[in-house]
Amino acid sequence: MAKQEFLLTGTGGQGLILAAIMLAEAGINAGQNVAQSQSYGPEARGGASRAEVIIGDETIPYPKVEKPDFVLTLSQEAYKKYGLHLDEEAILIVDNSQVTEVKPRSRNFYSFPITRTARTQFGSEQSANVVALGVVASLSGKIPWENVLQAVEQRAPKGTAERNIKALELGWQMGMDAGAKQETGQRQNEGEEQWRN
Repeated sequence: MAKQEFLLTGTGGQGLILAAIMLAEAGINAGQNVAQSQSYGPEARGGASRAEVIIGDETIPYPKVEKPDFVLTLSQEAYKKYGLHLDEEAILIVDNSQVTEVKPRSRNFYSFPITRTARTQFGSEQSANVVALGVVASLSGKIPWENVLQAVEQRAPKGTAERNIKALELGWQMGMDAGAKQETGQRQNEGEEQWRN
């Protein structure tokens, strides 16, 4: 697999670090080389959160994302910092439950109700990170479902495996549906309309 660089951004408490660890372990499960790192703002909860994952079959000489292929933003602040001026070659994925002001992009843009889906399906936002993981992994087109599922089963906090597997399935399907639309030339940001809850 050609190297792919992922940047997962939001605020502390959204579970993005765990999602990045799961994504990295899915890459390992697929027999790939992986690098994963994270950083937090000054507050553990509510401050800025950023996690990076690099997956590929080649050697990874530098463990930090330099030119992301995928950027996920789960907060307006994260979008302003990492998504607003992003090169259009990179794929931008926003949680339209949290990111309401987005500069128009001509391509490589996906908007999904990630947090709202978790809230509607599970009664809380706790599995939104795994919904997001499913979206990102499926849109990458390089990480097999079985490897992502295995990572979620291995890393889900005790007593949450069933809920997190369902969250992964929901996110994976959102990503697959949106990716199919891109292939047929339809608008890429129709996730809101299709996944209206």
